Amino acid sequence: MLKLLLYIPLSYELSFSIDYKNNCFLKDGKPFQYISGSIHYSRIPQYYWKDRLLKMYMTGLNAVQVYVPWNFHEAVQGVHNFTGDRDLEHFLDLANQTGLLVILRPGPYICAEWEMGGLPAWLLQKPNIILRSADTDYLQAVNNWLAVLLSKMKRWLYVNGGNIITVQVENEYGSYFSCDYNYMRHLQTLFRFFLGEDAVLFTTDGNTDREMTCGTLQGLYATVDFGTDTNITEAFNRQRRFEPRGPLVNSEFYTGWLDHWGDQHAVVDTQKVSRVLGEMLTMGANVNMYMFEGGTNFGYWNGKVTFRSVVTSYDYDAPLTEAGDPTEKLLAIRDVISQFREVPSGPLPPATPKFAYGFVTMKKVGNISDLLSTLSPLGPVKSKYPLTFEEMKQYYGYMLYRTMLPRDLSEPTPLISPLNGVHDRAYVSINGVFQGLLERDTALVMKVTGQQGDTVDILVENMGRVNFGSKINDYKGLLSNLILGKDILTDWKIYPLDIDGAIASGWPHSNSQKSVRSPQRNPPPGPTFYMATLQTNSLTWDTFLKLNEWTKGQVWINGVNLGRYWPARGPQQTLYIPGPLLSATQPNNITVLELEGAPAHLRVLFMDRPQLNITLSVVKYHRI
Repeated sequence: MLKLLLYIPLSYELSFSIDYKNNCFLKDGKPFQYISGSIHYSRIPQYYWKDRLLKMYMTGLNAVQVYVPWNFHEAVQGVHNFTGDRDLEHFLDLANQTGLLVILRPGPYICAEWEMGGLPAWLLQKPNIILRSADTDYLQAVNNWLAVLLSKMKRWLYVNGGNIITVQVENEYGSYFSCDYNYMRHLQTLFRFFLGEDAVLFTTDGNTDREMTCGTLQGLYATVDFGTDTNITEAFNRQRRFEPRGPLVNSEFYTGWLDHWGDQHAVVDTQKVSRVLGEMLTMGANVNMYMFEGGTNFGYWNGKVTFRSVVTSYDYDAPLTEAGDPTEKLLAIRDVISQFREVPSGPLPPATPKFAYGFVTMKKVGNISDLLSTLSPLGPVKSKYPLTFEEMKQYYGYMLYRTMLPRDLSEPTPLISPLNGVHDRAYVSINGVFQGLLERDTALVMKVTGQQGDTVDILVENMGRVNFGSKINDYKGLLSNLILGKDILTDWKIYPLDIDGAIASGWPHSNSQKSVRSPQRNPPPGPTFYMATLQTNSLTWDTFLKLNEWTKGQVWINGVNLGRYWPARGPQQTLYIPGPLLSATQPNNITVLELEGAPAHLRVLFMDRPQLNITLSVVKYHRI
C-alpha cells in the first residue's frame, strides 16, 4: 500500500534586529540595508497614497519613513480620528501591498514643519505646562495618546507579520532645551510596554555633540541626520561615538529644504544629492531621504521656525513634486540605487494629469464683521481683557476681537502692541472700515482715528505654531493688552469663528441669492469673503490656483481648506488642488477669504503647473 507523505514546512519566524558584531541590520537572519524615503500621509490626499508609494517602490526604495502627527488624529482632546485621510493603517497596508517596509516615527513630537511639531494645541490649556519633558500634565496626555496609537501599531510590526521594521522614540530631542533623560526613559518604557522587547527602537539627532548627547539613551539605537554639505565621514564618526557598533544610519538625508514666506524657494542640487547618496550606500549605510515627496500643508497645518511661517506648499524640492510628479532628481537617485540593488523593471508611473481650467471671476459675499451671525453662531464671549485662542478653545484659524473707541481721536493715534502680543497678524477695522494691520515681530504700531463709541474690530490670524526649538509653547491671539494712545483697550467681545464649519456646510453658495452683493468697481480693503463656481467640463484633473494681485488669505474648494496664499510676499504663487477634490458634473464651489485687499478684476486663474519661486518682497524680522 502506497503511503502519501505530506511535507509540512516548519513555521517561518519573521525577525528584524541589529547585528552589533557585523554592523548591520538583520532581516530574517540575513544582512539588510534599507534605502528609504520620507512621505507624509497627512500632506497627501488618501486617493493618491497608492500612486506615490508605487513611484517610490519603482525608484528602487525598499522602505518608507512615516511621521504620525498627534494633532492630526486628536485635534480635540480624547476624540481620535483614524478615518479617511487620517487612516494610518490603510496607509501602512498600501505600503505593505506595494512591497515597502516602514520606518515609523510616532513622536509624540515630530517637528516636520508641521503645526506645533505635531503636538495638539489643547495641551496649552495648562498655562505652565513644559512640553517634551517629564512634566506631569504633559506625560499624562502622552500616556493616553500612545496607549491608543501604539496599540494599533503593534500588529504592524514586521516581527508580527506587518511591515514596520524600526520605530523612532521622540524626534531630534537633542535640539530641545530641556535635555530631560527622565522623559526619554519614560517614553522608552511606554514603547517597550506596547510594542514588546523585539521592536527595534531608535533615536534621530542632528550632527553635533550636544544634540547627540541630549537626544540619545541607552537601549535606543542612536542615528544621525545630515544633508549634502556635510562631511560624511565626520558625521558617521560622530554616530560611532554614541553607537560604537551596529549599522550606520542617516535617518534624514536632505534632498531639498523648506520655504518660509518671504524666502527664496529652496533648491538642493541634484548632482550633490546623487553623489552623497552613492557615497553613503558604498559605505553600507542605511539612508532615508527626507523628503521623497513633501506634499501640501493643507488648511492650517503649516508650522513655524523662529516665528517665520512655513508656506502652504511642502514641495521641498523633493524627488517627487508637491503633486507627486517624478523629477530629474528622482531619475538620478534611481540610477544610483540601481548600482546597489535591483530596481524593479518597467517604467515609472506617469505624472498625474494636470489641466488649466482658466480664469474665474469672484463675487463679493461680505466683509467678515457683517457675517458674524453665520461664522460665530454661538455669539461672543465677553471679557474685560483679551483672551487667547487657547483660552477660547479655538486652536486654529481666526478669531475676532471687538471693542469700542474710549474717546474721540481727531488726530491719528498710535495703536500699540507693546509686549509683541499679537500672535500672529491682526487686521484692524473701525466701523467696518479697514485701518491696517499689526504683525508679530514686524509691525507693533499703527495709527487710527475715530469717534468715541466707534466699533473696533480686530481679526487675529493664527499663522501656525512654532514647530522647532524652545518656543513651541506658542500661544495665539491677543496675548497682552493693546494700548491706544494712553488708554488700555478693555471690555472685549471675542468671537470664535467657525469658518471651516460654515463653508463645509455649503455656505456661502447655499444662500448665495441673499449673500452676494452687487459688484463694486474697487473691492474694499480688509477681511472680505468672495465666492464663485468652477465648471470642469467633465474633467477632474489636478490644477493650480493662482491669485494674481490678490494680497493674502485662505481658499476653500468644495468645502476643503486648501491653505494660505500670500503672493505679495512669496515665494509661493499657486495653490495645489488635487483632482479628486473636484466634481466632474457639479459646479465646484470656490470660497476666498482675502484679508487685506482684492484686485479690481477679482479674477483667479486655474493653471496646469505650479509657481513656487517668485519672491516679491523681503521682510525683516525683529526679535522682541
